[in-house]
Amino acid sequence: MSRFTTPAANRRIRSLASILLAGAALCMPGAAQATDGYFLNGVGAKAKGAGGVAIAMPQDAFSIASNPASATVIEHRLDVGFEVFIPDRGAEIVGNQAGLDGAYSGNGANPFILPEFAYVRPLSDTVSIGIAVNGNGGMNTDYETNPFASFGATGPAGVNLRQISIAPTIAVEFAEGQSLGLSPHFVVQSFEVEGIQPFAANSQDPANFTNRGEDWAFGAGFRVGYLGSFGDDVRVGAFYQSKVWTTEFDRYAGLFAEQGGFNMPASWGAGVSVDATPKLTLGVDFKHIEYSGVNSVGNPIASLLQGVPFGADNGPGFGWDDIDVWKVGAVYQASDKLTLRAGYGRSDNPVPQSETLLNILAPGVVRDHYTLGATIKASDNLEITGYAMRAPRQTVYGSGSIPAPFGGGEANIRLAETAIGFSVGFGF
Repeated sequence: MSRFTTPAANRRIRSLASILLAGAALCMPGAAQATDGYFLNGVGAKAKGAGGVAIAMPQDAFSIASNPASATVIEHRLDVGFEVFIPDRGAEIVGNQAGLDGAYSGNGANPFILPEFAYVRPLSDTVSIGIAVNGNGGMNTDYETNPFASFGATGPAGVNLRQISIAPTIAVEFAEGQSLGLSPHFVVQSFEVEGIQPFAANSQDPANFTNRGEDWAFGAGFRVGYLGSFGDDVRVGAFYQSKVWTTEFDRYAGLFAEQGGFNMPASWGAGVSVDATPKLTLGVDFKHIEYSGVNSVGNPIASLLQGVPFGADNGPGFGWDDIDVWKVGAVYQASDKLTLRAGYGRSDNPVPQSETLLNILAPGVVRDHYTLGATIKASDNLEITGYAMRAPRQTVYGSGSIPAPFGGGEANIRLAETAIGFSVGFGF
């Protein structure tokens, strides 16, 4: 693929990119997913087929969403893809003296279609720019039989959190084989919850607690990355993503801490990839996500029993812990036209056993991800990639999870995930 094009071709590329970006922005509000907690286990079909590995193993334009420094090693290309995502979520309540006992399915909404888009263009031999638009994460549950009905809740129960990441990128090769990248990180997110009316009595703003419809928030942060080549066969990468500071969900000012605050947590990680043979590349990524740094996500429900209401500055949250994530992936060049991939990811569980009651609404507890993928090169400038992912069911059994004022007993939560996806890559 050529790194440079004619002025007429450039105009066509810019027009196409604008159309695709607008289309992705319009489609992405339908996204809702959760793998590493409520973040993606990878971005782009190639990375997802290889277990989500991307920090030091860039394969397409989507790699800038994992490490912005990757732009300097990606030739001029456009990638457009989508995922069909099918979560299986639910809960069981046992030993409750207030009548909550039962098994509940949160699968009232399935499946989800998740588009994504990325574009990279070299400006010179050492400077490249790009943009990635993708679903950054989210969580959806829809309990048609409300687990809290015995408390007086009415209608179905569930949440719908959706996050869209928009990351323009610039990267510079400051020395041979050594690059730095920067992405201003813009986020659009929406949230809706219904069916938790009885808990509004514990809020400082009960009128803005539940069943308030969809609300939107906007925020910004930044992502920086490094990518270095050492010899012909070894690459090392690292990234840091700041907390994304967002506007408040005003319609849910009585639910989330800090009067509706729901910032996106910071994360950081590193990776290495090695060309084990001329046809086989192996990669490993490590990532740390700081969920506890966001009060609405990390604060425990115990603060409610200490007199701190929902919606207060340090109010109760979902009680999530920080997590570490490991990913390993393999890419095998089977022929000039066929590339095969496989991978595995393992993450910590962010939900402690003591915090399962509220997390009936957000059971982001899967830990293992198994992936397969392949790319077919249709022509010199066109390739088609597909992948499949399975995250087996993970159950967290509550321990001291339902406070005595709510009848005691335990809430057990579960989640499994299946996804298939495709992308088309265009080279210029």
